[in-house]
Amino acid sequence: MHYKTCCFTGILSFFLIFSLAAQQPKIHSHNDYLQNVPFWEAYASGAKSIEADVILMNDTLFVAHEKESIKNGQTLTSLYLDPILKARELGIGHQEPFMLLVDFKTEAYSTMEQLLKDIQPYAALWENRENPFVKIVVSGNRPATEDYDKYPFPIYFDYQSTTDTLDLPLDKIELFSLSFGRFSQWNGKGRITDEDAEKLKKPIQIAHGFGKPFRFWATPDSKTAWKSLSEMGVDYINTDQPYAAGPYLKSLPKRLYKSPNVSEIYRPTFETDGIPSKVKNVILLIGDGNGLAQLSATMYANDNQLTITQLKNMGLIKTQAADDFTTDSAAAGTALASGKKAKNRSVGSLPDGSAAENLPAYLKSHGFNSGIVTSDNITGATPAAFYAQQSERDLIREIASDLPKSPLNLFIGGGKNDFLRFGTDETKTLEAHGFYLAGSLEELAASNASRVGYFASNHGLPKVMQGRKHYLKNATKASLAYFQSKKQPFFLMVEGAFIDSGGHAHEVSTIIEEGIDFDLAVAEALRYADKDGQTLVIVTADHETGGISLPQGNLNRQEVELEFSTEDHTGIMVPVFAYGPQSDTFRGVYENTAIFDKIIAAIQQYLK
Repeated sequence: MHYKTCCFTGILSFFLIFSLAAQQPKIHSHNDYLQNVPFWEAYASGAKSIEADVILMNDTLFVAHEKESIKNGQTLTSLYLDPILKARELGIGHQEPFMLLVDFKTEAYSTMEQLLKDIQPYAALWENRENPFVKIVVSGNRPATEDYDKYPFPIYFDYQSTTDTLDLPLDKIELFSLSFGRFSQWNGKGRITDEDAEKLKKPIQIAHGFGKPFRFWATPDSKTAWKSLSEMGVDYINTDQPYAAGPYLKSLPKRLYKSPNVSEIYRPTFETDGIPSKVKNVILLIGDGNGLAQLSATMYANDNQLTITQLKNMGLIKTQAADDFTTDSAAAGTALASGKKAKNRSVGSLPDGSAAENLPAYLKSHGFNSGIVTSDNITGATPAAFYAQQSERDLIREIASDLPKSPLNLFIGGGKNDFLRFGTDETKTLEAHGFYLAGSLEELAASNASRVGYFASNHGLPKVMQGRKHYLKNATKASLAYFQSKKQPFFLMVEGAFIDSGGHAHEVSTIIEEGIDFDLAVAEALRYADKDGQTLVIVTADHETGGISLPQGNLNRQEVELEFSTEDHTGIMVPVFAYGPQSDTFRGVYENTAIFDKIIAAIQQYLK
């Protein structure tokens, strides 16, 4: 059936363009025969179009770009048709339909005649005419357009013009393709110019107007290029790296994020920032796994600003454990809490087996109250480092039993069941040691008890994306209200735990939404510090998680792309920010253990 351009109404064109643009881009494995394992690598990578250049010689279709590179045995049959049939018959791989794009390097009609002979034994690959496993799409030296209809199913064609579009046999055209170099000399690094981008979009729109997908060949072959071409609406991304491009484009929607929860930030007064006066209270906020990339991504997604990034005194800390280059939260939490390096998995326990003296214990002897707030379970590695002394972070029963004996005056977090599930009701032990267990944050804030606790959940708390809203902010605010009523100096540790979870799971939404939530808690701490005038606020992380980089984004859309190099922690230094009296002492690059030392040094004037 033939169609003329004029037959396409505006409405039909709109819906065709919308339908094609809404589809995920597909991978076209260019010069696939040059891969170490032709066909199989592209097929395993999920390529929806696989290209083979063919040369007709002595009644055989050899797979090669020119005659000089022909190798015995490397034919269209051996490298493609036989493996494809095997994949189909044995049910190997994804079993999703794809195109075999056969690029004729020799005269069109004789090469086509041989192709038709070669594919005859493989009818099983296209027995389903509505949805064949393979479509044979002829490119390169093709027969004349008016002859397309002469060739039977499953033969289709790669049309290579967007100017000669009258009377096209659209039912035989599978896609439109053009050379990228006709429109741009961009090398795939940095940003393509607006002018070139507009040139490139025009042929795509013409192809989509005919209801056909589009491909550029000879494109730059990089992640930046793949993303840009995808955003322009290219349907088949040309690449010689299908094993890299496939996973990259498939994961891109999950790694490209725009937050629906842009929050207002708090702008500190800086009246007491960095002045050499007494420090009465210390608030230490720890974003678990919150490295510089996580912080950057959260800032860009939150309209390019955070409360944290308003702060002026900042440094970097090294996070290595006593026994490993890459720390876990237990060793890192112990280093922050005690000023001593610990082995991974150790919670408040030093390498020689002795108990580490943590900040709450040290400060109690000087008249300080202390507390911990976390979005993790109370027995989680980071909060536990501020009250427990155990050689293994998984000793939950023992960690829970350490809490009543600790010097803490306040705790807020999840995981009440950790105090119930081992045969002994440790909540009774908590009460016996003077803890009043509040039923709400409001009750805790107004409590006159010398020791208070609030279990925010029986098991783990949900993530922000699962419905938890402003918990960390409200818990911080309630804790500060409680301590203010006691008229004593205090130390408070606040942990945002799920930034780390997002890094482990490669969940960009979790990293950013938990990062924004953590920033709201930081804002509460800074508000208090501005009102009080004698409060030092420190914001840092225990380690970085995910090995994250930020290759692309869009500030106007508050959109950011994250890439991950690992599912684990890394040894990358993490930022530390400080605000209030003596906050300038936190500048520089130093070990995580120095946080403890700097806090002690900052309160020495108050202790005199």
